[in-house]
Amino acid sequence: MKKWIQAMRLRTLPLAASCILAGAAAAQIDGHFNALILALTLITTFLLQVLSNLANDYGDFSNGVDNERRVGPARAMQSGLISQQQMKSALVITAALSLAFGIALLWIVFSKQARFFEAILMLTLGIGAIAAAIKYTVGKNPYGYRGLGDVFVFLFFGPVGVLGTYFLLSGDLAFHTLLLASTIGLYSTAVLNLNNLRDHENDRTMGKRTLVVWMGFRNGKIYQTMLIVIGTLCLLLWLWLHTSEPMAMLTLIPAGVQCFLLLNMWRTEKPAALDSELKKVALLTFAVSMLLVLA
Repeated sequence: MKKWIQAMRLRTLPLAASCILAGAAAAQIDGHFNALILALTLITTFLLQVLSNLANDYGDFSNGVDNERRVGPARAMQSGLISQQQMKSALVITAALSLAFGIALLWIVFSKQARFFEAILMLTLGIGAIAAAIKYTVGKNPYGYRGLGDVFVFLFFGPVGVLGTYFLLSGDLAFHTLLLASTIGLYSTAVLNLNNLRDHENDRTMGKRTLVVWMGFRNGKIYQTMLIVIGTLCLLLWLWLHTSEPMAMLTLIPAGVQCFLLLNMWRTEKPAALDSELKKVALLTFAVSMLLVLA
């Protein structure tokens, strides 16, 4: 059990929950809430995140990226704790569970309404999320090796996650939540970019062409700064336009700390030293969404 918990990387779940909680908070502000729908949405999202983590472990090891030069915690297949066949089986089981919980969620949301088009659209997005989680590093031409990981992280942790949650809870698409979705999406992309900044030397050697490999270490830092600053500005604008709740303004504290952490990044010249910053950015993103829910 311990080796599977390690492979699942449960520490990544708070970041995965951030987009769901942010969407739920926006729906609550507009008077929509359903505890069962929110719980099933979180479970489905957690399963998708675990699927992505397992697929990342499998794909990076199969492609030789997880080696002795890699910075950060050793992964399960890299350490020899889990075999290739065992990981394949785990991927199939986790994908099936993700699909099952996703269908159960859609049944509860749409079974009493004649909204078949919306149900099919959400199911298609769910299947797309499963495919995206696997295809990030798995296969002959994974998109994570072509600099497209940032785009998919922004989309699924931002607009798809936040607007999708709002839609499941309210039955409507509220495009004013795009600002909030952009904040969560940009912060989540910043977590990925820190990971790529940390690993860029080994990634370049092994042919994994992340955006940082394409643009270089210094430009990757500039890109990180833009992600955090623009994400914070989107949050400020959303708060100004959409809520007067005093407690919601507390989200500016973790958002401000995000900006302050950029100083640590700029002072860091050794990529390995960025490993400790990953957890901070992820937890601060989670703090923003939790404070919105509490507000």
